[in-house]
Amino acid sequence: MMINNYVLSLGMLNTMNQHAASMAQHMRRISTGLRINSVADDPAGWAIGQRMDVRIRGLDAASRNAQQSKSLLKVAEGGISSTVDILRTLKEKAIEAASDTATTTDRQTIQKLFDQYADQIDDDALVTYNGKYLLDGSRAGLSQETAQAFSNRQLDTGTKLSDKLTDLMRRDGRALNIQPDDTVQVSYVKDGKTYSASYSVKDTTVSDIFRQMNAIHGDVFDVADMSDTSEIGMDSSGEAVHTVDGEPAISVRAGDKGTDGMISGFTIGICDSRGQMKKSVNSVLDAFSESIQAKDSRSDGSLTMQIGADANQSMKISLGDMSSRALGLRGKDGSVLNVTTREGANAAMDVLDKALEKALDQQTSIGAMSSRLDYTISNLTVQSENLTDAQSTLMDANLAREMLEYTKENVLMQAAMAMLAQNNANAGWFLKLLGS
Repeated sequence: MMINNYVLSLGMLNTMNQHAASMAQHMRRISTGLRINSVADDPAGWAIGQRMDVRIRGLDAASRNAQQSKSLLKVAEGGISSTVDILRTLKEKAIEAASDTATTTDRQTIQKLFDQYADQIDDDALVTYNGKYLLDGSRAGLSQETAQAFSNRQLDTGTKLSDKLTDLMRRDGRALNIQPDDTVQVSYVKDGKTYSASYSVKDTTVSDIFRQMNAIHGDVFDVADMSDTSEIGMDSSGEAVHTVDGEPAISVRAGDKGTDGMISGFTIGICDSRGQMKKSVNSVLDAFSESIQAKDSRSDGSLTMQIGADANQSMKISLGDMSSRALGLRGKDGSVLNVTTREGANAAMDVLDKALEKALDQQTSIGAMSSRLDYTISNLTVQSENLTDAQSTLMDANLAREMLEYTKENVLMQAAMAMLAQNNANAGWFLKLLGS
């Protein structure tokens, strides 16, 4: 019998402390719901879990960015939608003004609408998101100075610039049947002003049409650089632009580069000796579409949206200029497209058609970007969900198992306490022996 050290009781005490420590650990896991509550619990698991947490929070932040980007695009689309509605209304009014059933007073009233609606289009272009203007041209992408270009893909692919109008054929090979005594009527709109002229067909060639328009008011078309091949010109990124089908077409460019040389629209019409318009002919000759937009040299003003959890996972949003000037409805001096004459209203219809094309092109671009962001948000959400599940598997506690282990350790600790008390009671006989 040893007096200084009672080893059996010490062993029971240590066992009881171990059960108490284990029970405390299970209780902590139950209360927090985590298997790993500190680095000491599982250093490697802790590090992996923290990296996962950083990634999840990054994905969630990127998802919020994408949602905010979509909201920005929605604001921009709303501005363009209003502009499109206005352009539709103006086209209707231009058609009314182009008919001689409208009086001079009627056209002047319609002109007042054009003036007011042009101002409203400028207001639409000044929509903002978080203080940033969206449609005033300040958010356009990087561009070089380019000359506006038009091409006609309704004339026969073999058409040359030197061909006479009387020899022209349609795309399908049928003759246009333009006669020498027919009259050519041309008009164009530049800087909000309409210019027109008419002359006899006679021996007029394709290139002569644009020479005649230049003769009205300055060299608005670059006649010397017209093309009858598949190449149309250079776009704002310096790339050569060709016809969609790669077939030759008649192409003409503006006389000056940039928005200063921009031609809002032009029309070419043929009427016979009785003054009747040859509609089937005009549908071919007047089918010049804008293939290259006029651009000024400018730095990149597009918006960069961070839509990923890693560096350089971004999306660029470029928004064009939707002001009345950029759409061709207003000149540099502030003058608005004039419809107070029948000729002016007739020319305005082509201007409005081209303005609608520009607005709809920007609207569809916004729609495409918005649709992409829907998939981006969905992808980020799925990634975050899957990583959260993986982190849960690594870090979270199995509560059912922890409750079972806690109960077991609690029973064992109580049993150890009981045995320790019993063992201490059994030591009483030695004290009695000493007393006797």
